[in-house]
Amino acid sequence: MKRITLVTGGSRSGKSKHALELAASYNNKAFIATAEATDDEMRARIERHRRERDSSYLTVEEPVNLEMALKSLPEETEVAVLDCITVWLGNLFYHEKITDGTCPEIDDFLDILEAPPCHLILVTNEVGMGVIPADAATRLFRDTAGSINQILAELAHEVIFSVSGISLRVK
Repeated sequence: MKRITLVTGGSRSGKSKHALELAASYNNKAFIATAEATDDEMRARIERHRRERDSSYLTVEEPVNLEMALKSLPEETEVAVLDCITVWLGNLFYHEKITDGTCPEIDDFLDILEAPPCHLILVTNEVGMGVIPADAATRLFRDTAGSINQILAELAHEVIFSVSGISLRVK
């Protein structure tokens, strides 16, 4: 049975590092990167993340269509780290694919999780623990991320919460 692990927490909480540690023991690993290099800061961030993982990962860069990214993985892939769900959601909003909190790309991604092609380690930000956003668009993003995180936590066999570099098993 292919397992799903959800690693969540705040920004810079150690989520990605822990996800890579979970995947380290596998031989055939993939890393699905959702970030887009839209400015110099994001390009530097992407480069830093590339350096954090070793060359044993097959890297798939896909900012929008996660279903396609998962289907494109080689059959021998044992585990894929998908980093990160909230960046992906931001991309969907940026590309105006989400109007009311959902879109076909979200539905397709959730559908493939019913029978994932390999073990999955999903990284996401917990965005509901901070201040209430001042504008409707940001509140819609927060609400959409919270709803998807709840669905992912329900589907996941294991949920890990990272805080200040410490990872706690929640489920």
